[in-house]
Amino acid sequence: MSDVSVIVTVVERPEPLEALYREYAAVLASCGRSYEFVFVAHPYFHELLEPLRALERAGERVRVIESPRSIGETALLRMGLADARGSLVVTVPAYRQVQPQAVCELLAAVDAGADLAVARRWPRIDSSVNRVQALALHLTAGRLANGTLHDVACGVRAARTEVLRDIPLYGDFARFLPLLAIYNGFNVTEVASPQHTSDVKRRIYGAGVYVRRAIDILGLYFLLRFTEKPLRFFGLIGAVLAGTGGIALAVMFVQRIFGQPLGNRPLLLLAVLLATLGVQAIALGLVGEMIVHFNASRRRSYRLREPGAK
Repeated sequence: MSDVSVIVTVVERPEPLEALYREYAAVLASCGRSYEFVFVAHPYFHELLEPLRALERAGERVRVIESPRSIGETALLRMGLADARGSLVVTVPAYRQVQPQAVCELLAAVDAGADLAVARRWPRIDSSVNRVQALALHLTAGRLANGTLHDVACGVRAARTEVLRDIPLYGDFARFLPLLAIYNGFNVTEVASPQHTSDVKRRIYGAGVYVRRAIDILGLYFLLRFTEKPLRFFGLIGAVLAGTGGIALAVMFVQRIFGQPLGNRPLLLLAVLLATLGVQAIALGLVGEMIVHFNASRRRSYRLREPGAK
């Protein structure tokens, strides 16, 4: 049985995968780790997988899993975790983000007691455009980690296998795995790792990509902050809407007393709409609170750690 299972999700901008395997395998061997590699890929990367299949047939410690259809990175990661046999897991993208030697430092951090060790690309040598995007991500999603993480987008991580299997992953939240680990009570450590020279090219995505990521961050914010207290979120929105509508209705009521007509004023309809939406938002929050209450016994929102336990 291997000590380390390296899961490579082949989703975007893949580099030659055999060279990637050789590079990381040499590093793991140099730090005395037995290993296996699990490559999980979309079907349209079939040609890139052929050299890996040849290695697998030749007896190398490589396994190739090809998704039957196009699925997201999170689903590919779950497939890789289900097939991993090592007691430790290292996740790497199909392209180089940090120097491969960082893997040994991440594994050492896990051995020292961390549940999840995350590489931080530092110092950064890439384009200023990339740094601005990374800063924007840190100022939004990174704030959910209370300033303990500085490179949420780095996909090079190491963890104990049971830790990753215990974190609920769905949607496109694989890139936010460290934040989910913190939310679930795990000890997450960030390790500064030199950025790889092949990760310096300027990357500008389409508008749709940024919109989807903004929506993901909003969903993540709600998940981490309000899953156990939904009334605070919906109640705040409902109070603002209902309060605004109520004030407008009160003003118009006073105006009507003094003889001003209301039938031809759009503000009346807007005030009624705001008040109605506010009440509905508060009701939705109450329903959420009831669901959380009745399911509280099935979900443990904390994690116990024995003194001195790793």
